[in-house]
Amino acid sequence: MHEPITVAIPLAKRMMNVMVGEKRLPNGDEVRGFLKGLGLEELYTGNGLALFRSRDVIALLFPRESMIIDIIPASGEVSDALEVIAYHDRKLNALILEILPANDLEYEGNIGLEPVIVNLETGELESNPVLGDFEEEKDDIYLVIDKETFERWRKSGKKDICPLCGGELVWHGEKAICLDCGYGVKVRGE
Repeated sequence: MHEPITVAIPLAKRMMNVMVGEKRLPNGDEVRGFLKGLGLEELYTGNGLALFRSRDVIALLFPRESMIIDIIPASGEVSDALEVIAYHDRKLNALILEILPANDLEYEGNIGLEPVIVNLETGELESNPVLGDFEEEKDDIYLVIDKETFERWRKSGKKDICPLCGGELVWHGEKAICLDCGYGVKVRGE
């Protein structure tokens, strides 16, 4: 089930929790722990780099003042590779986390993900990112979000737009399927 998107979004969720809860960027050791918790094996650490791998993806962690994590399919197909970037924007006095195509020229999909923006003065989330964990259900893969995330997303007026690709979502109760990318979104009451 691991694809770059199914690693990047849960990783971003864990990083966002640190950014909102503690008003700081997660450090390299925390991100290493998050990647291991997502089922990736750490193969190498040293010289400002950590390398992780699962059967399906490879992740490169570059912990510096900002945090950069490249997530690449194990096949080496860079057109699906993603980059998770977290940094302190001094002009905005905010922490920013973005998930971007690692290669804009060859990326085959569309990233509809809203960045995480945390105001450092208030510690408040100033954006409406839709982040969660993925799970398989029959032949579908769902992004599972909590009710708080869903309410924030609903109030933003973008509930019918796929948070992964920007396509059209069709809702059936507390589940939706994207007509473009095929991923689903499921709301879980927690």
